[in-house]
Amino acid sequence: MKVVLLENLKKIGSIGEIIDVKRGFARNFLILNKKALYASKENITQVEKIKSELAKKDSQKKKDAKEILEKINKKEYIIKKLSTENNELYGSVKPTEISKLIQEIDKVDVKPSMIQPVKDIKSIGKFKVKISLHSEVDAEISISVESAESIQ
Repeated sequence: MKVVLLENLKKIGSIGEIIDVKRGFARNFLILNKKALYASKENITQVEKIKSELAKKDSQKKKDAKEILEKINKKEYIIKKLSTENNELYGSVKPTEISKLIQEIDKVDVKPSMIQPVKDIKSIGKFKVKISLHSEVDAEISISVESAESIQ
């Protein structure tokens, strides 16, 4: 299915570009989240007309992302979780927990979908976490998981 993009998307394309994607991805993600329109003649001409506006919005999003980057990049956040004697966690640290932690400490709104742990956080220790703030702006934080208390 052909769609025309309304914003820059990492690994997909840039504003105004007509791309061919699977029908489900187009309907359930791109069009639903207003990131693209069906590639009809009317939509293509409409996007060409408003391309400069879209570019301004994208540059504003990028500027906002850079501000967030300055606040959180290279910071370390500490999470206390219940663990076993051999330092394994009961469950794991999820992106929603990391998002809430960043919100509480730095008052910065980071959606859980932006958070990409390098590997699953299932034990005590330090972990690198990548946060995709914009298609061109990525922050990296470290999560230090400490034991709240051991359970036999």
